[in-house]
Amino acid sequence: MIETLIRKLSTAGGLTEADLVTLRRASLHSRPVPARQDLTSEEDRPDNVHLVLSGFVCRYKILPKGQRHITALMVPGDFCDLHVAILDEMDHSLGTMTPCTVVEIPRATIQDLTENHPRIAHALWWATLVDEAVLREWLVSLAGREAAERMAHLFCELLLRLRVVGLAEKDGYALPFTQIDLADMLGLTPVHVNRVMKHLRSEDLIVLKKRRLEIPDVARLKAFCDFVPTYLHHTPRAKKTSASPTQATNLSPRMRQNQTHR
Repeated sequence: MIETLIRKLSTAGGLTEADLVTLRRASLHSRPVPARQDLTSEEDRPDNVHLVLSGFVCRYKILPKGQRHITALMVPGDFCDLHVAILDEMDHSLGTMTPCTVVEIPRATIQDLTENHPRIAHALWWATLVDEAVLREWLVSLAGREAAERMAHLFCELLLRLRVVGLAEKDGYALPFTQIDLADMLGLTPVHVNRVMKHLRSEDLIVLKKRRLEIPDVARLKAFCDFVPTYLHHTPRAKKTSASPTQATNLSPRMRQNQTHR
């Protein structure tokens, strides 16, 4: 199951075989966790970082009137708050949505990975930046997308995130969430979720059977919700190359003059 983490971090590029051995060593001690159980609760003092190896984990807040709002979804290969041990107390809770396998990585191990293994540190920073980008996209969905587009966008996102870790087959994947779960992710009521699901089905944009989502035409679903996957950053950053002689000769006279006087 550690391969989900390896596949995800390899997307950032640059990891060596020695780095992979180090990551496997850091993730040896996993444990099963039942569904609907908190890994850590708001106001707890965080000591360890949780890594999801299987199942789905959510980051959530409970509002004053008791409503749950899910602010992030972690899939296999994801860390839950990579640098959380810096904080004095949690400002949100982490809970399993399905039966999960998780690893609790001590703060000292995270510190070692970031200080003594530069390529791993690069991959971990990449993962953190992607988490932030996903959060921004969720905020855009809540503020600017209609309910059907919001749901379709989430389904497209999950397809790509699960593909990276080898858990999406062709154009579908397991979708073990209840309508209440989806409502808490999308800022809708369960009744509204039910209506939106019926609409997407009637338009032949999705097929949902036995907790498995199939997307008959991925391109069409992406077009429906204007899904642009850039924010998932699945393409490693290309290294800069020096300008070729041909490029240099194509510079304007003013640019060549400026380079001469540098």
